[in-house]
Amino acid sequence: MEAPEVEEVFDGDVEVNTGLNKALDTYRKLIEKNEGLEPLTEKQQEALEKRIKEIESREVVETITEHEPIEIACEKGKITIGPPTLTRFEKARIMGARALQLSLGAPPFIPIPKTARISLDIAMEELEQRVIPITIRRVLPNGDFQNIPIEYFD
Repeated sequence: MEAPEVEEVFDGDVEVNTGLNKALDTYRKLIEKNEGLEPLTEKQQEALEKRIKEIESREVVETITEHEPIEIACEKGKITIGPPTLTRFEKARIMGARALQLSLGAPPFIPIPKTARISLDIAMEELEQRVIPITIRRVLPNGDFQNIPIEYFD
């Protein structure tokens, strides 16, 4: 009795990209579906197969370069990241944080205005006068950042 022949398949030899195969199958179905009820002609089928072969033969670039975030120096009056004014989100965050501090008993940096009824009114006035000692950090997508004192904003 003879032993059955066994084929050895090495995983390293055949690299299967399941994501790419799934994407190509979806691409093929979309092209065939867009043509309507009629099946693709031979010429269209050849063009589709040629396009799929081009996509398969592309080199997959998977380079991830490590980037150390660095601080971009903030020269007097020069803001390089973002608009030269405070955004509405930055204003809201500053006023909310300062109003919370005031409501918890922090001393105000300005004389309390007669029109102020709540701590948010005092925080708004402090922000308008730029007396709050705070720095805004604006971050780029690559991690680089700039720390901007509130006095530098218009």
